[in-house]
Amino acid sequence: MRTSLTSAAEARRRRFEEVYAANHAAITGYVLRRTENPDDAADVIAETFLACWRRLGDVPGGGDARLWLYGVARRVLANHHRGDRRRTALADRLRADLAAAYRAREYSGELAGITAAFRSLPAADRELLALAAWEGLTTGQIAAVLGCSDNAVRIRRHRARRRFTALLASGQAARPVDGHVTNGDLA
Repeated sequence: MRTSLTSAAEARRRRFEEVYAANHAAITGYVLRRTENPDDAADVIAETFLACWRRLGDVPGGGDARLWLYGVARRVLANHHRGDRRRTALADRLRADLAAAYRAREYSGELAGITAAFRSLPAADRELLALAAWEGLTTGQIAAVLGCSDNAVRIRRHRARRRFTALLASGQAARPVDGHVTNGDLA
Protein backbone atom coordinates (compact mmCIF):
# COMPACT_ATOMS: atom_id res chain seq x y z
CA MET A 1 0.00 0.00 0.00
CA ARG A 2 2.77 2.42 0.99
CA THR A 3 4.65 1.68 -2.24
CA SER A 4 1.62 2.44 -4.38
CA LEU A 5 1.10 5.80 -2.59
CA THR A 6 4.76 6.65 -3.05
CA SER A 7 4.73 5.66 -6.72
CA ALA A 8 1.47 7.63 -7.28
CA ALA A 9 2.99 10.71 -5.66
CA GLU A 10 6.16 10.24 -7.69
CA ALA A 11 4.16 9.88 -10.91
CA ARG A 12 2.20 13.05 -10.06
CA ARG A 13 5.43 14.94 -9.39
CA ARG A 14 6.98 13.70 -12.66
CA ARG A 15 3.87 14.70 -14.64
CA PHE A 16 3.91 18.19 -13.14
CA GLU A 17 7.63 18.58 -13.86
CA GLU A 18 7.04 17.54 -17.49
CA VAL A 19 4.17 20.02 -17.91
CA TYR A 20 6.22 22.72 -16.22
CA ALA A 21 9.36 22.10 -18.28
CA ALA A 22 7.44 21.99 -21.55
CA ASN A 23 5.40 25.14 -20.89
CA HIS A 24 7.22 27.42 -18.46
CA ALA A 25 8.94 29.55 -21.13
CA ALA A 26 5.73 30.06 -23.11
CA ILE A 27 3.67 30.95 -20.03
CA THR A 28 6.41 33.26 -18.78
CA GLY A 29 6.45 35.13 -22.08
CA TYR A 30 2.65 35.33 -22.12
CA VAL A 31 2.55 36.78 -18.61
CA LEU A 32 5.51 39.17 -19.06
CA ARG A 33 3.78 40.76 -22.05
CA ARG A 34 0.69 41.42 -19.92
CA THR A 35 2.12 42.71 -16.63
CA GLU A 36 3.73 45.96 -15.61
CA ASN A 37 6.69 44.64 -13.61
CA PRO A 38 8.64 41.44 -12.94
CA ASP A 39 7.24 41.05 -9.41
CA ASP A 40 3.68 40.96 -10.71
CA ALA A 41 4.75 38.55 -13.44
CA ALA A 42 6.38 36.24 -10.91
CA ASP A 43 3.21 36.23 -8.80
CA VAL A 44 1.00 35.41 -11.78
CA ILE A 45 3.32 32.67 -13.04
CA ALA A 46 3.53 31.10 -9.60
CA GLU A 47 -0.24 31.19 -9.18
CA THR A 48 -0.73 29.69 -12.64
CA PHE A 49 1.53 26.74 -11.93
CA LEU A 50 0.07 26.33 -8.46
CA ALA A 51 -3.33 25.91 -10.12
CA CYS A 52 -1.71 23.42 -12.47
CA TRP A 53 -0.37 21.42 -9.53
CA ARG A 54 -3.69 21.49 -7.69
CA ARG A 55 -5.69 20.51 -10.77
CA LEU A 56 -3.11 18.26 -12.39
CA GLY A 57 -5.76 15.67 -13.15
CA ASP A 58 -7.63 18.26 -15.26
CA VAL A 59 -4.57 19.23 -17.31
CA PRO A 60 -4.89 17.73 -20.80
CA GLY A 61 -2.01 15.89 -22.38
CA GLY A 62 0.33 17.02 -25.12
CA GLY A 63 0.09 20.46 -26.67
CA ASP A 64 -3.34 21.03 -25.15
CA ALA A 65 -1.66 21.46 -21.76
CA ARG A 66 -0.19 24.75 -22.98
CA LEU A 67 -3.61 25.98 -24.10
CA TRP A 68 -5.06 24.99 -20.73
CA LEU A 69 -2.25 26.87 -18.95
CA TYR A 70 -2.87 29.95 -21.15
CA GLY A 71 -6.49 29.88 -20.00
CA VAL A 72 -5.45 29.61 -16.35
CA ALA A 73 -2.88 32.40 -16.74
CA ARG A 74 -5.50 34.57 -18.45
CA ARG A 75 -7.87 34.18 -15.49
CA VAL A 76 -5.08 34.75 -12.96
CA LEU A 77 -4.11 37.93 -14.84
CA ALA A 78 -7.72 39.12 -14.82
CA ASN A 79 -7.87 38.61 -11.04
CA HIS A 80 -4.54 40.38 -10.67
CA HIS A 81 -5.70 43.39 -12.70
CA ARG A 82 -8.99 43.56 -10.77
CA GLY A 83 -7.00 43.53 -7.53
CA ASP A 84 -4.78 46.35 -8.82
CA ARG A 85 -7.85 48.43 -9.68
CA ARG A 86 -9.34 47.80 -6.22
CA ARG A 87 -6.08 48.73 -4.49
CA THR A 88 -5.73 51.88 -6.60
CA ALA A 89 -9.33 52.92 -5.87
CA LEU A 90 -8.79 52.29 -2.16
CA ALA A 91 -5.55 54.29 -2.14
CA ASP A 92 -7.26 57.17 -3.98
CA ARG A 93 -10.14 57.13 -1.50
CA LEU A 94 -7.75 57.08 1.48
CA ARG A 95 -5.74 59.99 0.01
CA ALA A 96 -8.94 62.01 -0.47
CA ASP A 97 -10.13 61.20 3.07
CA LEU A 98 -6.77 62.18 4.56
CA ALA A 99 -6.65 65.40 2.54
CA ALA A 100 -10.14 66.30 3.79
CA ALA A 101 -9.11 65.52 7.36
CA TYR A 102 -6.08 67.81 7.07
CA ARG A 103 -8.17 70.63 5.59
CA ALA A 104 -10.69 70.26 8.42
CA ARG A 105 -7.99 70.64 11.10
CA GLU A 106 -6.62 74.09 10.38
CA TYR A 107 -5.44 76.20 13.26
CA SER A 108 -5.43 79.96 13.49
CA GLY A 109 -4.53 82.57 16.09
CA GLU A 110 -2.76 81.26 19.18
CA LEU A 111 -2.86 77.62 18.02
CA ALA A 112 -1.16 78.64 14.76
CA GLY A 113 1.62 80.27 16.82
CA ILE A 114 2.02 77.17 18.96
CA THR A 115 2.10 75.01 15.85
CA ALA A 116 4.69 77.24 14.19
CA ALA A 117 6.85 77.16 17.34
CA PHE A 118 6.58 73.37 17.44
CA ARG A 119 7.60 73.16 13.76
CA SER A 120 10.63 75.33 14.50
CA LEU A 121 12.02 72.80 16.95
CA PRO A 122 14.65 70.32 15.77
CA ALA A 123 13.14 67.03 14.57
CA ALA A 124 14.48 65.10 17.59
CA ASP A 125 12.76 67.53 19.99
CA ARG A 126 9.49 67.33 18.05
CA GLU A 127 9.58 63.54 18.10
CA LEU A 128 10.30 63.33 21.82
CA LEU A 129 7.61 65.86 22.78
CA ALA A 130 5.09 64.26 20.43
CA LEU A 131 5.72 60.80 21.88
CA ALA A 132 4.99 62.17 25.33
CA ALA A 133 2.08 64.48 24.52
CA TRP A 134 0.30 62.94 21.53
CA GLU A 135 1.05 59.26 22.02
CA GLY A 136 0.86 59.45 25.82
CA LEU A 137 4.00 57.38 26.35
CA THR A 138 5.81 57.23 29.66
CA THR A 139 9.50 58.02 30.05
CA GLY A 140 10.36 54.30 29.98
CA GLN A 141 8.26 53.73 26.86
CA ILE A 142 9.85 56.70 25.09
CA ALA A 143 13.27 55.34 26.03
CA ALA A 144 12.35 52.00 24.42
CA VAL A 145 11.12 53.71 21.23
CA LEU A 146 14.19 55.95 20.95
CA GLY A 147 16.64 53.29 22.06
CA CYS A 148 18.15 55.25 24.93
CA SER A 149 18.03 55.30 28.74
CA ASP A 150 15.22 56.72 30.87
CA ASN A 151 17.63 59.33 32.19
CA ALA A 152 18.54 60.44 28.66
CA VAL A 153 14.83 60.84 27.87
CA ARG A 154 14.30 62.98 30.98
CA ILE A 155 17.25 65.22 30.10
CA ARG A 156 16.28 65.54 26.42
CA ARG A 157 12.62 66.20 27.27
CA HIS A 158 13.63 68.92 29.75
CA ARG A 159 15.82 70.60 27.12
CA ALA A 160 13.16 70.24 24.40
CA ARG A 161 10.53 71.83 26.65
CA ARG A 162 12.91 74.67 27.46
CA ARG A 163 13.55 75.32 23.74
CA PHE A 164 9.82 75.13 22.98
CA THR A 165 8.98 77.56 25.78
CA ALA A 166 11.67 79.97 24.57
CA LEU A 167 10.30 79.86 21.02
CA LEU A 168 6.76 80.53 22.27
CA ALA A 169 7.92 83.43 24.46
CA SER A 170 10.05 85.03 21.78
CA GLY A 171 7.53 84.75 18.98
CA GLN A 172 10.50 83.92 16.73
CA ALA A 173 8.99 80.70 15.45
CA ALA A 174 8.55 80.37 11.72
CA ARG A 175 5.15 81.94 11.11
CA PRO A 176 2.77 80.49 8.59
CA VAL A 177 2.24 82.81 5.64
CA ASP A 178 -1.53 83.19 5.96
CA GLY A 179 -1.83 82.75 9.73
CA HIS A 180 -3.19 79.21 9.31
CA VAL A 181 -1.34 75.97 9.91
CA THR A 182 -2.77 72.56 9.26
CA ASN A 183 -2.42 69.69 11.69
CA GLY A 184 -0.15 67.97 9.20
CA ASP A 185 2.38 70.74 9.74
CA LEU A 186 2.74 69.78 13.37
CA ALA A 187 4.85 66.77 12.56
